[in-house]
Parts: sequence; structure tokens; C-alpha cells
Amino acid sequence: MTDRSPEDPGHEDDAARDAVPSAIGESLARAAQKSGLGQLADGENSTGAALLGALGGFRGLAETILPGLVFLILFTFTQNVPLSIGCSVLVAIIFTAVRLIGKTPVTQAIAGLLGVGISAILALITGRGEDNFILGIWTNAAYGAALLISILVGWPLIGLAAGYLMGDGLAWRSRKNTYRVMQALTFLWFLLFAARLVVQVPLYLAHTDAATSALALTKLLMGVPLYAPLLLITWFVVRGQFAGTGTKKPAEG
Repeated sequence: MTDRSPEDPGHEDDAARDAVPSAIGESLARAAQKSGLGQLADGENSTGAALLGALGGFRGLAETILPGLVFLILFTFTQNVPLSIGCSVLVAIIFTAVRLIGKTPVTQAIAGLLGVGISAILALITGRGEDNFILGIWTNAAYGAALLISILVGWPLIGLAAGYLMGDGLAWRSRKNTYRVMQALTFLWFLLFAARLVVQVPLYLAHTDAATSALALTKLLMGVPLYAPLLLITWFVVRGQFAGTGTKKPAEG
């Protein structure tokens, strides 16, 4: 089989076909570089400290967990929707203010504050505590759908992100083993979001105080405790599959 020249119409067809996946992959890689997988990729060893850093450190974990924990505790004991939501939002505001005062990166805190704020508004409008979680449910559904669709069309999102993050572009799709592994990894991430929906949607639809407390608890338990180990597994697999490929330089030891 001969290589096509840049002027070959077939080459142009391939470039056009790959244009959208390339754009998606580059966008995902930029996002990943600022988040968990990118943080791990910057280090030579995936240690516990590297994983903690990928999750935002102790402060990042607190910003992720504490607003939901405050809501869980207050709502469980008081069933007071405005009080529980108000205190949860206040915690998020305090974290954001501390970052602003300390002139530290505020992206994660602001994102968390926006999520908490929008959820709080929805719950306050309806007066139902379970609506504090509807945004998260829809977000999980959107992520899960995107991952599943990417698998079905043969462009697994984890592969697209990893390929550009590791400097391999779309070349990994031509390696059957790597392609299958990226499909499998993407499916694992789909299962994470699907599992959250399977557990949380029935609790949301129950519309009882007990179910709302259980929903708050499951959101905490199915958050970082599931995300962190899957992130680490993903990085170990990606590092093994892309070793020696692309242009990414290993960190100096």
C-alpha cells in the first residue's frame, strides 16, 4: 500500500473525516491538562501525592465535598430546605472568597459555586430538597450519553483526550490493541455515570425527605470515592498504551 501525497484527493478526504475528531480531541486534551489526567501526566510517577494534586489537593477536595456534606447533615436533622441549601451555598462562597483573598486559582471554586448556586435556585423555586440534585443528575446523563455515543461511533472520548494529551494525535486508532483499550476505558467511565443515574434517579423520583437525605449521601459516596480510583486506573493504562509514542517528553527525574 502506497502512501498518499498531500495533493491526493484521498488524503483530503481523510483529513476532512478526521477534522471533527481532531478538534474534539484537542479540546478534550486542553481540558484534561487542566484537570485530573493532565495533572498526573505532568509527573513521572503516579503517587498518592500526584493523585491528590490531580484532585485539587486537600482544599480542592474540601471545596468538592463540604457543600454537599453540609446539606446532608442539616437536611437530615431539620428537613429545612432553605436552611440546608443556604448553608451549603455559604460554604461554597467562603471557599471562593478565601481563594480570591489569597490570590490563588479560583476556577475550581467558582465552578463549584456556580453548580451549588444554580442547584440551590432550582430547589428554592420548587421548595423541594431533591431538586438541589437535579442539575447533577442531568450532568451525569449528558456525560454518560456523550461517552456512550463516542463508543458506538468508534471515536472513544478517552482515546481522543489521551491521544492529544500524550502527543499521539489520532495515530492510536490504527493500533488495534490501543483502540480496544481506549474503547474499554471509555466504557468504564460511561459505567460510572450510568451507575450514578441508576442509584440516584429513583431516589430523586421518590420525593420524600428520607430519599432526599439518601440522595445527598449517595452523591457524596459516588463522587470522589469512585472518580479518584478510576482516574488513577485510566492514567496507568494510558501511560502504558502510549509509552514511546507521540512527542510528549517525560518528566525529568
